[in-house]
Amino acid sequence: MATPAADADFKTKLQTWVPKLVLSPSLALMLVFVYGFILFSVYLSFTDSRILPSYGWVGFENYDKLFRLRHWDIAVNNLIVFAALYIIICSVIGLMLAIFLDQKIRGESVLRPIFLYPMALSFIVTGTAWKWFLDPGIGLEHTMHLWGWESFHFDWIKNRDYAIYTVVLAAVWQSSGFVMAMFLAGLRGIDNEMLKAAQMDGATNFQLYHRIIIPQLRPAFLSAFVILSHLAIKSYDLVVALTGGGPGRATEVPATFMYSYTFTRNQMGIGASSSVIMLMTIVAIMVPYLYSELREKN
Repeated sequence: MATPAADADFKTKLQTWVPKLVLSPSLALMLVFVYGFILFSVYLSFTDSRILPSYGWVGFENYDKLFRLRHWDIAVNNLIVFAALYIIICSVIGLMLAIFLDQKIRGESVLRPIFLYPMALSFIVTGTAWKWFLDPGIGLEHTMHLWGWESFHFDWIKNRDYAIYTVVLAAVWQSSGFVMAMFLAGLRGIDNEMLKAAQMDGATNFQLYHRIIIPQLRPAFLSAFVILSHLAIKSYDLVVALTGGGPGRATEVPATFMYSYTFTRNQMGIGASSSVIMLMTIVAIMVPYLYSELREKN
């Protein structure tokens, strides 16, 4: 007959091992299909793979070819423009919306989900919707012409010089609400007693935000930067749905470059090397962030 101590010991072991058994299949799949394929892509970037994986070692030859391609230079330049505008505009709009909602206005419970709703959509849906909206033949320009404003023109999506900014518009529309939620959480976490003390000392609203509130939102700014940078680097689906990388290569980014060279141009080695460069860029952003977070906790 089992003793109470043995029963307690069995229950303790069961509570310890059941979560591990439940999570182990997911962990195994993640190790294989995420980290395993990451390592496989890194390996392919050093081989002469073309239409199918090959195991002929070529060293850094694919990277040398990659950085000599004008196509890659265009993709990187487009990403720099897109990422810079995307991060800055999302941060500014998100902060302004968060400050607006933090005023305890009526209807906050209605406005908050409205601002957050775009983030619930996939980038494919967002890109398709904005493609229709910006298409001169069926979208905004066409509607304005039907209303009698014949001189109105907005053909950015067809214009090589402005097409990348349409991608920025769509991405900002989708992500600003999410950034707002991050800043709003930060604002609601600030000590009200500190703000009341500053007000009693004669601080204006501008001084409150400039000297007290916004400096305390540093973790929210850092988190927003990391998340938005990650989304900008892997913005394949939005670009494909909205512009397809065109007109020409006006909206080509490294993510679409990687796909085209791997699956369309049959240059798997060069495509893998571009994916490794994208991975290293994300790592370069994530490592300082994680280091900063761990240092603050310590």
